[in-house]
Amino acid sequence: MEKWIVSPSPHLRQGDTTRKLMGDVIIALCPALAGSGFLFGPRALLVVLVTVASCVLSEYLCRRVMKRDNTIGDLSAVVTGILLAFNLPVGINLFMAAFGGVVAIVVVKQMFGGIGMNFVNPALTARIVLMSSFPTAMSTWSEPFYYVKGGADALTTASPLALMAQGEPLPSYTDLFLGVRAGCLGETCAVALLLGGAYLVARRVIKPVIPLCFIGTVAVLTLLLGQNPLEHILTGGLLLGAIFMATDYTTSPLTTKGRVVFGVGCGVITVLIRVFGALPEGVSFSIILMNILVPHIERLTRPKPFGEEGKRREKAGS
Repeated sequence: MEKWIVSPSPHLRQGDTTRKLMGDVIIALCPALAGSGFLFGPRALLVVLVTVASCVLSEYLCRRVMKRDNTIGDLSAVVTGILLAFNLPVGINLFMAAFGGVVAIVVVKQMFGGIGMNFVNPALTARIVLMSSFPTAMSTWSEPFYYVKGGADALTTASPLALMAQGEPLPSYTDLFLGVRAGCLGETCAVALLLGGAYLVARRVIKPVIPLCFIGTVAVLTLLLGQNPLEHILTGGLLLGAIFMATDYTTSPLTTKGRVVFGVGCGVITVLIRVFGALPEGVSFSIILMNILVPHIERLTRPKPFGEEGKRREKAGS
C-alpha cells in the first residue's frame, strides 16, 4: 500500500508560508501595538520588546538543545511574544514578562514538538501561569496616560470588568472604544483590534466565523442575563482573544461547523465566568478549555463521506 506523509497542522495552501502568514499577523497587530504605546507610554513598548526577545531566544536555545532545525525565521515566536505582552499590564515586572515567554515557547510549544504540535495557545497559557504565580502583579492596572500625569504607582486603578462586578460606573462608550481605560496592553483599544481583524479577514489569513460566533454569543447571553452586551464586548480581552487567539490555526477547528461550535463554546464559558465566577475575566480560560476540546469537536463535526466506499473508509479509520 502506498503511504502518504502528512505534516502537522496548519496545512498551508496557495503558496503561502508560515513566515508570510505570521508576517500578516504582525502587521495586523501593529495598530494595537501603536495604541498601547500611545495609551501607556514607552514602557508598553519595553514590555513588548522583552516578551518578544524572551520568546525568540527561548525558541533558538530550545531548538539547539533538542538538536532540531532552527525555526525562529518563521516569525511565530515573534507573534507569540507580542500576544503575550498584549495580555500583560504595563507595570508588570520585566523578569516576570520574560518568564512568561519561556513558559509559552519551551513548555507549551517546543516540548510538544514545535509549531503546529501544541494543543493550547502558548500566549494564553503563559498568561494563566503568570496569573497563578503572580496574582497581584497581574491584576495591578495603570491609568492611560499615567506617564504624562505622574508615576505608575500613584495612578493605579480598577479595570472596567472589576468596576462592572462592583456595580460601579464604567467609562463612556467612546473611551471604551478608543481604549482610554485600564487593562492589559493590547486589549483596551477596540478600534485598533477591529482594524487588525479586518486586515486578517481581507488577507484571508483568518475566517470571521470564530470571532463572530464568540462575540455574538457573549452579546446574546449577557443580554438574556439582563446585562449590557456592549459593555461586555468593549471591556476585558474579548476582542483580542476572539480575533487573534481563538483563531489560531493549530488550536482551533478546521471545519466550519467546528468553528461555530468552538466560537459558541468560548462565548458561553466566558459569560459563565464573568457573570457567575469569582474572576472578573474569562476569555483566557474559555479559549484554553475549548482548545483542549478541539479534537473531539473536529471528530463530531467532520463531513460525512459519500457512498459505500466512503463509509468503509470512515469505518476503517475509526
